[in-house]
Amino acid sequence: MTLTPLVVDVDTGVDDAMALALAARLEGHELVAVTTVAGNVPLEYTTPNTLKVLEWVGSPAPVYRGMSAPLARPLVSAGHVHGDDGIGGWELPDPSTGTGDMTAPEAIIRLAREHAGNIDFAFVGPLTNLAVAVLLEPELPRMVSHLAIMGGAFFKPGNVTADAEFNIYVDPEAAALVADAGFNATWVGLDVTHQTVLDRDTWASLADADARDAVLVREVCRASFEKRGVEQVHLHDPLAVVVVERPSLIDGIPGEISVDVGAHRRGRTRVSPHVNGTGQAAQSVKVAEFQALFRGLLEG
Repeated sequence: MTLTPLVVDVDTGVDDAMALALAARLEGHELVAVTTVAGNVPLEYTTPNTLKVLEWVGSPAPVYRGMSAPLARPLVSAGHVHGDDGIGGWELPDPSTGTGDMTAPEAIIRLAREHAGNIDFAFVGPLTNLAVAVLLEPELPRMVSHLAIMGGAFFKPGNVTADAEFNIYVDPEAAALVADAGFNATWVGLDVTHQTVLDRDTWASLADADARDAVLVREVCRASFEKRGVEQVHLHDPLAVVVVERPSLIDGIPGEISVDVGAHRRGRTRVSPHVNGTGQAAQSVKVAEFQALFRGLLEG
């Protein structure tokens, strides 16, 4: 079977780490590159976190360092959720490799040109790298088969403000530019990701696990369960990555996506239903099917 090339863009925090493990195990895709961006934590953490996680799960995908700040605003990060280091204090070995010799936007464009019409993207952090790539290469949306975006809160409240989900709030200008660019894009927002969780009992069942993927899930989530005292961890980014391979997991509303950049409703995402729209906003998810796929990661 011919595998479809896949680029994943991350701001590696807790759920990004799990998403990378899933991306490396997809049956129908080959992870050809990972690009990093500032978001959950600053770029000085997201990039080495990404290198460490990929080496831990045995992926040879090259890593390209991306944008260290949003297009027009100071960085807002989420260390209170992901830990100051982004991966909950899990101490991984230093990576044996470094980043590639081009920037993330340059790598995105090069790979899209190389595989034009037959490459998928999954972007699970702020959309800064993709926005810069579109500014450099306006034809980029026509080269990408499918773009899955973890971002937005279309039908439910956000998790930063009542209007905005974190990734979009961090860089609304980038999100607005991407929304207007014409990608065949699925926006996987809080409307569906809040339904996909790792609960405390499942996490506790990994106490004696020794398979690398299971250890990764156990350790990156440890601080959330033990220090923050949550009862569940939302699997935002893993869902978006799996949607690239199994778009049937979600039902969405096709239409034109818009992102507010004004101060009053910064980062608000909306969909205007339209059969000819290039985007769709996920509205429901087949939770049991997704959980079965995620459980496969835990079971090796």
